[in-house]
Amino acid sequence: MKRTDFSFDLPEELIAQTPLERRDASRLLHLDPETGAVEHRHFYDLPAYLRAGDCLVLNDTRVLPARLLGARKTGGAVELVLLRDLGGGRWECLSRPGRKTKPGTELSFGSGELTATVEAVAEGGNRIVQFHYDGIFLEILERLGKMPLPPYIREELQDAERYQTVYSRELGSAAAPTAGLHFTPELLDQIRAMGVKVCTLTLHVGLGTFRPVKEEEIEDHPMHAEFCIIPQETADTVNETKRSGGRVIAVGTTSCRTLESFASEDGTLKASSGWTSIFIYPGYRFKCIDGLVTNFHLPESTLIMLVSALAGREHILHAYEIAVRERYRFFSFGDAMLIL
Repeated sequence: MKRTDFSFDLPEELIAQTPLERRDASRLLHLDPETGAVEHRHFYDLPAYLRAGDCLVLNDTRVLPARLLGARKTGGAVELVLLRDLGGGRWECLSRPGRKTKPGTELSFGSGELTATVEAVAEGGNRIVQFHYDGIFLEILERLGKMPLPPYIREELQDAERYQTVYSRELGSAAAPTAGLHFTPELLDQIRAMGVKVCTLTLHVGLGTFRPVKEEEIEDHPMHAEFCIIPQETADTVNETKRSGGRVIAVGTTSCRTLESFASEDGTLKASSGWTSIFIYPGYRFKCIDGLVTNFHLPESTLIMLVSALAGREHILHAYEIAVRERYRFFSFGDAMLIL
């Protein structure tokens, strides 16, 4: 399939720059994947589409405040975004300006509370950086770091917790699993009270999730790898849901990709951990999930290809055309879609 098969016109003013005051007040577009029929609701109406015996699977990853603003010891500002923990205080990072952070460059953050040395240039131009500090690195990062918001968000975030889900727990993501940003504790309690099971897994989102598809044939696109964990309790819950005829509904493409990566051919799960680079696009046969809660995605992105695999490319593009016409808000802080 061609990359341009997943293109659509998106007015820039529909890209949400800030979150709504109330998380679950966002709009919800329900798409029937069989018929392509669309309904317009709000996210707090989600329980109307769920039933006792269903299972919601949430990604409980928590975003690292992974954006560090500092200076080179020779002078001049520098920005690092932490991408991957290599152990021993070494990280793979994005660096700006890259030409000023050559191997051997010494950096300082927070009046010298945290210092670093650029060790090497990795494949793709990322930097391997050795940090130097006293104490616990993640505690220092919580004090000095800022949220690494996606490149299409240009507004400063006033409350960093609004780029975390209310159930975030496992620190390690470079970006939020944004479909979950719509949930409130009260809404989750309401869903549980209906007899819907709620369980969690972990996928630490990498910045590769924003990497555009450049290849004309989408099958040639190399997917980034991300680390994920499925606990035993979640595997048991999903398996019991499927045995009893309930529906497994992934909250977010990250939950979907994790479940589909580790499910056996008959859809059953085992407790697992490891890296996934699964690329889901039309023609893929889903083994585990029956539905998906998701946001509205970028044109020609791997994420719009994933939802097209679940609901059909024509249905998705038609739903997106309606969403643009109805002035839905797009991307991380935008509105939601339920495919079920």
